[in-house]
Amino acid sequence: MTLAPGTYTIDPSHTEVGFTVRHAGISKVRGQFTEFAGDITVAESFADSAVNVTIQSGSVDTRDENRDNHLRSADFWDSENKPTWTFSSTGVEGSGEEFTVHGDLTINGVTKPVALAVEYNGAATDPFGNKRVGFSATTEVSRKEFGLTWNAALETGGVLVGDKIRIAMEISAIAG
Repeated sequence: MTLAPGTYTIDPSHTEVGFTVRHAGISKVRGQFTEFAGDITVAESFADSAVNVTIQSGSVDTRDENRDNHLRSADFWDSENKPTWTFSSTGVEGSGEEFTVHGDLTINGVTKPVALAVEYNGAATDPFGNKRVGFSATTEVSRKEFGLTWNAALETGGVLVGDKIRIAMEISAIAG
């Protein structure tokens, strides 16, 4: 691994934070957040590295204004009263190009442990002299575990919104 120790700040203009959830039992809806911030600290001993991210839940974009407004409402995220989600790492396992970052994810004031499967995509210096690193990270959570229980029954059986939420991030971060 050629990941140099140091602190890297997530570049929101070159990073995507998104999610996927099953809809009506037959398709998947994708969304992303447009406002977030975070830092990645790579320690000399890689296992001591740390990640901290804050997401503004009201910045959700699923390409459907009515759905986005419903997600922001008290039925789901209550963005007005609980505007931020956070992830704080508690440990890093493995090394090399693929590893796991364990941490605490807080959504709507409920904190649960999660494990992010991370792929290190490399490092480069951009045309402006910034030293960048790239990562892909994924996890899957149960929305019910975070108190997100709103749903609607379907005439054909099943429910409108699936329980499992896949969270995926494509991260570009700049050395600070």
